[in-house]
Order: sequence, then structure tokens, then C-alpha cells
Amino acid sequence: MANNITLTMIKPDAVSNGYIGKILNDITSAGFSIAAMKLTQLTRNDAENFYAEHKGKPFFDDLVEFMISGAIVAAVLKKDNAVADFRKLIGATNPENAEEGTIRKKYAESMSRNAVHGSDSDTSANSEAHFHFSEREIFGIDKLR
Repeated sequence: MANNITLTMIKPDAVSNGYIGKILNDITSAGFSIAAMKLTQLTRNDAENFYAEHKGKPFFDDLVEFMISGAIVAAVLKKDNAVADFRKLIGATNPENAEEGTIRKKYAESMSRNAVHGSDSDTSANSEAHFHFSEREIFGIDKLR
């Protein structure tokens, strides 16, 4: 069932710009259902662990600083082919290259302040979902582990 979920985070830029409702509307209008969701703020340790695969890359420190700069909305989304469909919905990392109508084209400020995170694989979706949520907080899906 893992290929039916993905994780998103509405990032601090989109939260502070008041886009939570608009982004959630875009997500649900695209056929995703919300299996878990919360408004929270990452600690430095959280952000470093979540983005550990990027440690040592030139953008890592700036990414961590950005992700701890304000509140985020973390959500587990459910839909057949969730990862691929959500990646298409959010658009290219750089909003200048994103297709019209995608979340990043509509709400992102720049490549580094790009409004939303989306899991890049089924494996990532599962681990990222459990990074933010316990099993009892995720509804409407088979056990992930």
C-alpha cells in the first residue's frame, strides 16, 4: 500500500504568506485525501535529520535555516500513484521552470523558497510519513510498517 501515500510539507514561506488553505484546496481538488496533518515547527535537529541525505551539499545549511524559520504543515496524502501524481502537481523545484497551474508555479517565491516538499519515492514517502507521524496518527491506510 506504500505506493498510495506521499508526504508533503507546506514550507515556512507558504505558511507565512497565508497559502495553507489554497494549497490544501489544490491538493484535495487533485484527488488526494489527507490521512494525517499537523501544523508544527521543525527544530534544527529535526531539519538536519529530515534532510540528512543532503548533508555536505552547498545548500544544506541554508535549507536547514529556512526550514526552521517558521511553522510548517506536514501531511500524509493518500491517492493511487501518490508520489508520482503529487510530484506532477507540485511542479519543478525551481518555480520558473514549473508548469502553469502547479503549486510551485502559483505559490513559490524561488528555488530555495519553493512552497512545498513532496516525497521523491515510495520508500521516502513511508519513512518521511513516520518522521512526522506515529502509526496511530495516520488514518485510512493499511499499516505502513
